[in-house]
Amino acid sequence: MITKTEVHDIVTPTGVMRTTLYRPDIKGQFATIIFYSEIFQQTAPIARSAAILAGHGFVVLVPEVFHELNPIGTVLAYDDAGKDKGNADKWAKPLEQHDTDTQALVDFARSQPFCSDKVGAMGVCIGGHLAYRAALNPDISGAFCLYPTDIHSNTLPCQAGNDSLTRSGDIKGELVMVFGKQDPHVSKEGRKLIYQQLEQVNANFTWLEVNAQHAFMRDEGERYDAALALQMYLQAVAFFHRLLN
Repeated sequence: MITKTEVHDIVTPTGVMRTTLYRPDIKGQFATIIFYSEIFQQTAPIARSAAILAGHGFVVLVPEVFHELNPIGTVLAYDDAGKDKGNADKWAKPLEQHDTDTQALVDFARSQPFCSDKVGAMGVCIGGHLAYRAALNPDISGAFCLYPTDIHSNTLPCQAGNDSLTRSGDIKGELVMVFGKQDPHVSKEGRKLIYQQLEQVNANFTWLEVNAQHAFMRDEGERYDAALALQMYLQAVAFFHRLLN
């Protein structure tokens, strides 16, 4: 399916959030996937991932996740300087601000004539956490979370008792949780903690642990696993078609 790309500046309670929109280049209404990036924001690999999803019949929104902390249009490089800046942004932005961003994205999607009222979330790395976090919003039908960081460790700033792991019982939609067994950012103990919490709150979730390193979806760099990435895209597309259509 041929897609088209648009850029929108969405007003949030914490400032303007530039969001790139990908959608099928045909008439009709389509479900929306909010696609949360890594700490580097919308790099070329993230843009290609969004286009792949849109090509399967979705409107895909890629927000600048740290819009409060950077000039509009900022993309960080996959180098030490970019990693340091992205991590600093991650530790500076409270989860409550991500929550208001999610609501702004839902409201935006539902105001567009080419969007249905169905919205899901997907993300990689910190974006996997943000997709999980987005699922706290009752307007999000489900989330596909790829190697989400910082859920188990509660290292992102938030109000007391408002961390994502503690709030897991408030997620009513369906989750898919995907982790690499060789991922140093989420240890075996950390994965076990998340799994036990989801079991305890009777969450509706699918759990996948694969033989892969962190960022195995990113089609740049030595950790990319093309075959496994393709499997994940196919599973995500099937998940969202079932859940949102």
